[in-house]
Amino acid sequence: MSGSLDKLQFLGGLSPKALTRRPLVRHFHASLQLLAKKKDESFGLKTARREKYYVKKAGKTQPPVDAPYVPPTVKKNIKQVPDKTIDIFEGITVAELSKCTGKSIHALQDILINVGERACSEFDSLSIDVAELVAIEVGVHVKRLHSNEGSEILPRPPVVTVMGHVDHGKTSLLDALRQTSLAAKEAGGITQHVGAFVVSMQSGAYITFLDTPGHAAFSAMRARGAAVTDIVVLVVAADDGVMPQTLEAMSHAVAAKVPIVVAINKCDKPGANPERVKVQLASEGLGLEEMGGDIQVIEVSAKQNTGLDSLEEALLLQAEMMELKARVDGPAQAYVVEARLDKGRGPLATAIVKAGTLVCGQYVVVGVEWGRIRALRNMIGKLTEKANPAMPVEIEGLKGLPMAGDDIVVVESEERARMLSAGRKKKLERDRLLKIEQERSEIALPSEEEETEKVEMVELPIIVKADVQGTVQAVTDTLRSLTSPQVLVNVVHVGVGPISQSDLDLAKACKGCIVGFNIRSPPSSITREAKQADIKLVLHSIIYNLLNEVGALIVEKAPGTPEIQVAGEAQVLSIFEITGRSKAKGADVKIAGCKVITGHVAKSSTMRLLRSGEVVFEGTCASLKHDKQDVEKVLKGIECGVVIQDCFEFQIGDVIQCLEEIRRKPTFISSNNGVFRIEC
Repeated sequence: MSGSLDKLQFLGGLSPKALTRRPLVRHFHASLQLLAKKKDESFGLKTARREKYYVKKAGKTQPPVDAPYVPPTVKKNIKQVPDKTIDIFEGITVAELSKCTGKSIHALQDILINVGERACSEFDSLSIDVAELVAIEVGVHVKRLHSNEGSEILPRPPVVTVMGHVDHGKTSLLDALRQTSLAAKEAGGITQHVGAFVVSMQSGAYITFLDTPGHAAFSAMRARGAAVTDIVVLVVAADDGVMPQTLEAMSHAVAAKVPIVVAINKCDKPGANPERVKVQLASEGLGLEEMGGDIQVIEVSAKQNTGLDSLEEALLLQAEMMELKARVDGPAQAYVVEARLDKGRGPLATAIVKAGTLVCGQYVVVGVEWGRIRALRNMIGKLTEKANPAMPVEIEGLKGLPMAGDDIVVVESEERARMLSAGRKKKLERDRLLKIEQERSEIALPSEEEETEKVEMVELPIIVKADVQGTVQAVTDTLRSLTSPQVLVNVVHVGVGPISQSDLDLAKACKGCIVGFNIRSPPSSITREAKQADIKLVLHSIIYNLLNEVGALIVEKAPGTPEIQVAGEAQVLSIFEITGRSKAKGADVKIAGCKVITGHVAKSSTMRLLRSGEVVFEGTCASLKHDKQDVEKVLKGIECGVVIQDCFEFQIGDVIQCLEEIRRKPTFISSNNGVFRIEC
């Protein structure tokens, strides 16, 4: 009782605010609970303990696993190469361009200010050149559309491309049509360039012909010919039939949606069978007229000049059905067929005018290059002031060498030509870097199995020089296709013209070879320096010989695949055992007295012991003797003594095989169809 009074006196000495403080209240309740608990225990009652809820951690009884550290893959946000193409035309408004590109009008106005144009309103029209500059800055591809409203539309001659397999008589057929001999001028008698010329028919009509090469290496040239043409003449030899390049030419024509006229050549040969060729073409999906289709088939002979009139009638009939017309006035639209570098006249581009009139003195942009037309020459070499639609001309005056397949755009001033060329170069370089970065990001790390099975690969740097731009592309693509699992063909530089000192310096730096196609021989100083530096110069004017020599060089460069082969076999005739030797001389040995029955036995090789055709032991050769003398090799028919390391199980009649490791080189295969490949 006295303890309770003391507690009340203690509490009475405090202020009322102090009684409301939470820590004292909590302390007071806790003391009461403690008193109640002691009171229950004094009467013999046990209070239930509050259980602690926790999860027991599992004991680490197992040792840590030795796992290789795999770094986390960092995902980079790599910009994709733009593949969007928009249509632009003369007089397109800023609003229409904004809708096509997906950019805001304000952003396009800022780009216009950056390219030197005034900021237009959204309804103001732009020239087609300015619209292309804005699209280049945005990062999209463009396709120029030209309107023929208010222009003079006149009929034009058809553009006919002659395609087919190699050595099926394409150029000979054109020789017969224009009464010239062009095939004799080509190296090896096969066409290796895209030739464009106008042929005047007996009826007075004009036809522009494109002669494409038939070799497998010139697939890109055939594709360019099909893209610019109106009619494709598919030449098939009556004695040879449908071949791989014939099928490829058919696919190019079908992809370009160009009508086909089939000319079965060499019908004068004894083994000619035109009916078999027709059946082969029909089985490949061509609808011939004789079988209910619409494709004309003409049987001709370029040597005997038979069937040429029928071929001319078929071409003119097909052109009449197509109603070929083109715009004559206004700026020209042209297409580069071929480009080359002349020592005296500089870059030259062979082009075919598609619409409009190309006039000497105009400023043009060809791909990423620009220039002012200094001279126009027809295919005979005569100067002309202008070029009409479907007329092939040679353009002189460009600042750089364009790529075959580029479009020719006529601009109004030198400043506009410079700006358009610079913008295209900038976009081309930006797309190239984005493509390289994208390819690097797609390279996956090889697995352990792939690393163990990985074949040793070496690199063969090659510098390609040729006479024209189209041939450079064709040779480069063909050489890159010869890359094998053992040799990586890396074309480090390409160019048009003869081999120069800079090409030789680059070959020294990369330790590569120089491939020259259809160019003149380099100066003696360059040849002598290349020989001293051990730089291989491959110079040819025929594509067959060029690919054969490069293929042999690739095979020579390849490290080869390691293989184990049996170099020889020896039969055990007797067994000798040497025991009780001192420690200095070594342990006991067993010597197999053998006779070499096939090949040879070498001391440096691995030995395999066979008994009844099964492998008993395999190990290195510890000793090989003949007439008590150590030898390195024993040939067929000679007796010898063989000691195999740690082998004591010889029996008379056993066979000892001598195993050697060889390097199997890849094989260069060149077929009669013009297809070349490296087989490992």
